[in-house]
Amino acid sequence: MLLLKEPPSRAPLPPRTVAVPAGESRAIDVKAGQILRIEAKEPGAVASMFGFSRINDDVYMSVHHTRVFSNSYVLQAGMRIVSNRRRALMVLGKDSNGKHDLLLPASTTVYLADQGYAGQTGCVESVGAVIQSLGLKPPKLPDPINLFMHVALHQDGRIEPLPNVTRAGDFVACRVVTDMVFIVSACCTGIAGNDVPGALELSAVEDLDQL
Repeated sequence: MLLLKEPPSRAPLPPRTVAVPAGESRAIDVKAGQILRIEAKEPGAVASMFGFSRINDDVYMSVHHTRVFSNSYVLQAGMRIVSNRRRALMVLGKDSNGKHDLLLPASTTVYLADQGYAGQTGCVESVGAVIQSLGLKPPKLPDPINLFMHVALHQDGRIEPLPNVTRAGDFVACRVVTDMVFIVSACCTGIAGNDVPGALELSAVEDLDQL
């Protein structure tokens, strides 16, 4: 799923790595044809991922459209992650964890305080600050894809948080097909069993052998 049928017309770019400290958010620009890799550096880490176009403020990664486009509530290898215009942004190619969430919203500082997580910055506020620093102006902050979050969706509609099983070194790798800037948050989620922030690492490379 990570192999390209045709190489991109642009010149190859050097590998880039961005560290995401626990409780914070960071951004990485990824060009069409590159591989985005998101790795958990600590056990129990959750990566709340957002994506935005630098060319068109109205285009962003949409977990809602991804569910409809794929007819699935489960993120799995081969799935296309799409924009709010139902255009493919990337394809999930490798996944060492297999536990992800496509339903739950990003945490806010107020919500975390109400739930007893004193002094924790919410994902919404953290990601919003990164968006502002990048000069992006999306029409709204969409819901994230919560990588490495372990929850169960039952037939009666219940969403049950389960103990996080993420190990240090777990990762996902996606082939990106549209130029995007991705913002990934390692903030507290406020979701039981998945609420201990852990550091992450973001990488953008041209080829699998660079990972």
